[in-house]
Amino acid sequence: MSEPIKNRYDFVILFDVENGNPNGDPDAGNMPRIDPETGYGLVTDVCLKRKIRNYVETLKEDEKGYRIYIKDGVPLNRSDAEAISTLGIDPDLKAAKKADPDIDAKLRDYMCENYFDIRTFGAVMTTFVKGALNCGQVRGPVQLSFARSVDPIVPQEVTITRVAITTEADAEKKGTEMGRKHIVPYALYRAEGYVSANLARKTTGFSEDDLKLLWTAILNMFENDHSAARGKMAVRELIVFQHDSELGCAPARWQTLCRKESPARGCPDGRRRRLAAPVGHPALLLLPPPVGAHPSGTAVGGEPPHRRRPARPRPLP
Repeated sequence: MSEPIKNRYDFVILFDVENGNPNGDPDAGNMPRIDPETGYGLVTDVCLKRKIRNYVETLKEDEKGYRIYIKDGVPLNRSDAEAISTLGIDPDLKAAKKADPDIDAKLRDYMCENYFDIRTFGAVMTTFVKGALNCGQVRGPVQLSFARSVDPIVPQEVTITRVAITTEADAEKKGTEMGRKHIVPYALYRAEGYVSANLARKTTGFSEDDLKLLWTAILNMFENDHSAARGKMAVRELIVFQHDSELGCAPARWQTLCRKESPARGCPDGRRRRLAAPVGHPALLLLPPPVGAHPSGTAVGGEPPHRRRPARPRPLP
């Protein structure tokens, strides 16, 4: 693994959804999450981190150092027990703690070294917490906020039918069954995130290689997660503020001044304002979107889409 990162970062993710449900609320019949006071749409940080974890797992396929701790079908205690067994630690953690006062650091370092999501987001490792070990709660250097839509949203409930009947008794009475889907016709969402170089150095060892993988995962987090329920979702832009030191050179609230977007049913080219970072503030980096996406504005090394010369049509064979 490479050295821990040296600079603090703040970042903004702009992503949109078209005719889909970006994050259902189980307490509201799986309708899209919404702020009842303002009408703005919400997507939880847990949802976004799940997409990032899924992409890393798909890309690395359990490669050493890039395993995923919080994943479907794998109890957390199983991963904890594997770490205890690999390090040759007595399963009675309280007794092991008395025999070896450094057991906390050994377990924490092992989990951070082997699991990308612990190294990135941190984790609460229940087995170690119950064993009264300080390494059970690891605070990760990367933190995400709830994503919030730029404009108020109006979720729609769409009635659907199917010809497959559930039971024999129902099949004698009817030929179709009814169902419902909840969609957002269009919404542009904005999430903010923070990367602490201080926590990376002191706790998890989050490195420059991990940082590059994080940016790649954010840009591509919807590309391998398409479904009928989520509709068309894509990351439009990832805006990164790089500070010049470990603790930073400007308050994180500065990133909230970066943009104001207002498309209601689409994201047309040329609608976004371009920023230049003022003197003394973090450097502004606009990371290019994944291949196939069509963001508005300019990414690093490119021109706005509306200024590009259209491709010459190719004759049909």
